[in-house]
Amino acid sequence: MWQEREPDETRELRLASGHRVVTYRWGRSGPAIFLLNGGPGLPCEYLTVPHLWLLDRGWQVVSYDQLGCGRSDKPDDPSLWRIERYVDEVEDVRNALGLGRMTLLGHSWGGWLAIEYGVTHPEHIARLVLSNTCADMPHLIGELERLRASLGPETVAMMQRHEAEGTLDHPEYAAAITILNYRHVCRLQDWPAAVRRSLDDWNMAVYGAMQGPNEFLYVGNLKAWNRVAELGRITCPTLVTVGLHDELPPACAMRIQHGLPDARLHVFPNSSHMPFYEEPSVYQEVLLAFLADGQ
Repeated sequence: MWQEREPDETRELRLASGHRVVTYRWGRSGPAIFLLNGGPGLPCEYLTVPHLWLLDRGWQVVSYDQLGCGRSDKPDDPSLWRIERYVDEVEDVRNALGLGRMTLLGHSWGGWLAIEYGVTHPEHIARLVLSNTCADMPHLIGELERLRASLGPETVAMMQRHEAEGTLDHPEYAAAITILNYRHVCRLQDWPAAVRRSLDDWNMAVYGAMQGPNEFLYVGNLKAWNRVAELGRITCPTLVTVGLHDELPPACAMRIQHGLPDARLHVFPNSSHMPFYEEPSVYQEVLLAFLADGQ
């Protein structure tokens, strides 16, 4: 169902920090869309594969393994796992690949990074897609508590006890997280191969430092991150997408849309966190319509 093909170009880039990241480009002509994947600490494959259909519409697709994951360097240095440093990393990659004023798509954590990049370097973004993301982490944490509550008070109490005691590897806690993942991360019974490959290579040291131990417990250094007040700096046309059952739910997407000067919002009614897999035909129509407006 989803294209899988080797990139037309693979490059190793040396960041200003001295570390090495690996970039990938599919296609050799036409405008480029630069993908920032979720995680953090997750290889880019899961997000790249469901966007390779854009090659048949005249686009190039560009992605890279962020520092700490995939084929890029994986230094053992917790001081590197900060969103501000990743903004510098994105700028290094943009410059090295000659992307100029770019079309940028950020998914999940990649959306947080795209927002942070956008309020820092708005002049470098021509069009922006913010997919299944948020701009206000304390608000999101409150929404996640609502999603957890749907499991029932006894299950929530069990989860809170294991979180307080640090026994997150207990089978009953893991079972509750599995249920939440299938409800709010990807609602497909069998998760796509590209998703499984990325998950199998997840650098949990990066993820734990910035987010937390799982998708429903935010205790990392991003737990207080909030850029709602600065969203007005991002003046380019923006598409905000969200799944109705998303772990980063429509209330988060609406807050982004209201903060941006030029944004449209689309809710995918049969999706959670990955509409490009859960509703691929509709997702492609929505994305292509937005991209076509700028051509």
